[in-house]
Amino acid sequence: MAAWTNWAGTVSATPQRVHKPRSVAEIARAVTDSAVEGRRVRAWGSGHSFSPVAVADCDALDLTQWAGIASADLETGLVTVRSGTSLRRLNAELDALGLAMTNLGDIDAQTIAGAVSTGTHGTGAGLGGLATQIAALELVLADGTVVSCSADRRPELFAAARVGLGSLGVISTVTLRCEPAFVLAATERPEPLDEVLEGFEASAEAEDHFEFYWFPYGSRALVKRNNRRPPETERQPLSGARRFVDYTLTENLAFGALCRIGRTVPKLVPPLGRLSSSLLSTREYSDLSHRVFVTKRSVRFVESEFAIPRAAVHEVLAELRALVPRLESPVSFPVEVRVAAADDIWLSTAYGRDTVYIAAHQFLGMPYREYFTAFASIAGAVGGRPHWGKMHDLDAATLRERYPRFDDFLRVRAEVDPQGVFCNPYTDRVLGPVTAG
Repeated sequence: MAAWTNWAGTVSATPQRVHKPRSVAEIARAVTDSAVEGRRVRAWGSGHSFSPVAVADCDALDLTQWAGIASADLETGLVTVRSGTSLRRLNAELDALGLAMTNLGDIDAQTIAGAVSTGTHGTGAGLGGLATQIAALELVLADGTVVSCSADRRPELFAAARVGLGSLGVISTVTLRCEPAFVLAATERPEPLDEVLEGFEASAEAEDHFEFYWFPYGSRALVKRNNRRPPETERQPLSGARRFVDYTLTENLAFGALCRIGRTVPKLVPPLGRLSSSLLSTREYSDLSHRVFVTKRSVRFVESEFAIPRAAVHEVLAELRALVPRLESPVSFPVEVRVAAADDIWLSTAYGRDTVYIAAHQFLGMPYREYFTAFASIAGAVGGRPHWGKMHDLDAATLRERYPRFDDFLRVRAEVDPQGVFCNPYTDRVLGPVTAG
């Protein structure tokens, strides 16, 4: 059996069996086969998580052939999508129906089930992560039964499974609350970092979608502001030539070349970082929402992200800015800062509090452990919660202190999967082993 490796190459696995179901019945049959034989099974998506959340140490379910929109109600905006559907495919199929998701992150390679299960999010102080857009879920449980849950039907399972780490069952379909397709106006420009931080609260409140990238060793940040435009607004997208120059040449090919130079000669990373910061340019355009939210990323990296209380953003960023120059190994990738509204999903990183997401990155192949460990300590001091799909070393004992409904989640898990069929080494660490209630 060939080894499976995630996108960043940070984790790999060689499962004993790989199932490729094309129906809910085939998903259920694969799960029960594994359970009867006393084997564990994990669902695979696109492998875009940096953490070992998708590692299958026994059996694997490759859901990529169970894809596409199953049904759509254009009046209510409720769209049921098969769990192996990539966000890229979902956006295209929604577009064809004249619909869109309310918010998205900037990468569309993930499957819908993988994205919601790990807490994938975009940015916007008044908006939650992708899981907040879910109206209902259908899951295959450890005994092969197929169940549906929503706010009205099995509400506790719903509260747990929307960000469930794949540990409650195999999601077979996701029903999303979508809306009519809309246009976003994008303004992206470099600004002095100190001014961005001084105006952080005002910008977060004023813009529909606000984020910025800080380039270590530079004094400027790339600030992105995306705002909705009224229906029937005429789009003014970037030309094909401008997109090629800005995204393909500058943000991928040229930036990737600078990163490779820095990896070969680490002492050049700080001046190269200052150069990257100085070369940032302004662009303004408008387009359909998913074409603005999503950006192609071909330069590979590793990432650790923490969700912190919004009130702590200045404290954490000040410590992070002080940390970077002291590191033994320099940092070649920017830090990304986004915002999100509080939600009520038990293991959502934004549970119960307005949130700022801070993501630390490092170019693939460069040392990152000292950086990520120190970042985790800084974020942990204010109760930071790690993104489930990104790199961290926290365990169940620590995470229990940061999630008020942690034990409620474990109780539901024990009810629907008492034998731990859907566990793997990662869930053993972050949730602990399954124990009967």
